Amino acid sequence: MPKAHTTKPLALPAVSPRLLATAAGFTGIMLLLAYLVAFDQGAISQSGMYLHELMHDGRHLLGVPCH
Repeated sequence: MPKAHTTKPLALPAVSPRLLATAAGFTGIMLLLAYLVAFDQGAISQSGMYLHELMHDGRHLLGVPCH
């Protein structure tokens, strides 16, 4: 009796590339925001006092020493 031909199931990735790209983009944005709030000290936020004060208040809110 001939053996029946069996097919192997396709291997699916554990994480979709779209989800991975979204997570990497979100992580990059959050790291940039953390840099601006915690370490910028006004170097990038010189466009006006409003943005500088917002970042300064964010440092106080997070407990990051700023002065």
